[in-house]
Amino acid sequence: MKLLLGLAASLLIAFGSVSHAGQAAIGEGDFSTDDGAHIHYWQAGQDHAAPALVLIPGWTLSATLWHEQLQRFSAQRRVIAVDSRSQGASSIMLTGNTPERRAQDLHELLASLGIHRIVLVGWSQGAQDVAAYVQQFGTDSLAGVVFVDSPVSAGTNEVDLRKEFTKAILAGLSRYAAQPADYSAGMVRSIFRHPPPDIDAVIAQAQRTPPAVGAAMLVSDIFGADRRPALSKIDRPTLVIAAGSSPLLEAQKQMAAAIRGARFLVLPNTRHALFVDDPQAFDAALQQLLDAAGSS
Repeated sequence: MKLLLGLAASLLIAFGSVSHAGQAAIGEGDFSTDDGAHIHYWQAGQDHAAPALVLIPGWTLSATLWHEQLQRFSAQRRVIAVDSRSQGASSIMLTGNTPERRAQDLHELLASLGIHRIVLVGWSQGAQDVAAYVQQFGTDSLAGVVFVDSPVSAGTNEVDLRKEFTKAILAGLSRYAAQPADYSAGMVRSIFRHPPPDIDAVIAQAQRTPPAVGAAMLVSDIFGADRRPALSKIDRPTLVIAAGSSPLLEAQKQMAAAIRGARFLVLPNTRHALFVDDPQAFDAALQQLLDAAGSS
């Protein structure tokens, strides 16, 4: 636990989390799910009339990467960034490492916090969690939806639809099993065009997820369920925002077309962690979505 706290502190210092005048302080919270998972989250801002902003990270990564958005958007609303189970400072779990269970974790967390209206943002693996949330709980609690640099999974159909992508994932799993520390370090470094100041702390957080758990998560994310039916259920303002370097640009464009009224935006000169590489452009697009969600 001391190591985790040290890593979290290192990340917060690296991202300049000490609040300055006009900036909301970022705090921490903890919650236990009905199956005993300890879920950690970061939060800033107070409850306002505006829907709360909820941020979900990618595979094996900490929600601390959302630091810019925690500060930027907390002046007018409550902002929560969740460490998914088996990631960040949340407990490592041998069961439930699926988008469907993580969606239930989120539903329980929001209920415990008394939050009833949200804009839900899912990056990478988090996009699967958003789709799973819509499938299970509908859109009554949603004011807006943001998918960040990932199409939702087609389940086992991925093998036929995106053969090269599937081959790359499966080849990566074998490397991950053989050299998990090196694989995680390489993965983390590859997702940034402009790495955060303390990249080693980000890598250490990613390496906290045990390889067997991480591999199971990845397989469940990509092949575990066809989550495309959730797209037709989304009836709230939606943004699909992609990195210019994404190998799945066309798939994301098609996903946006399947969601009524969704906006599709590509941020050039960014890699997978586009909200870190170009926070100004990302935040501007998110603000536009929040404005639409506030009036919906």
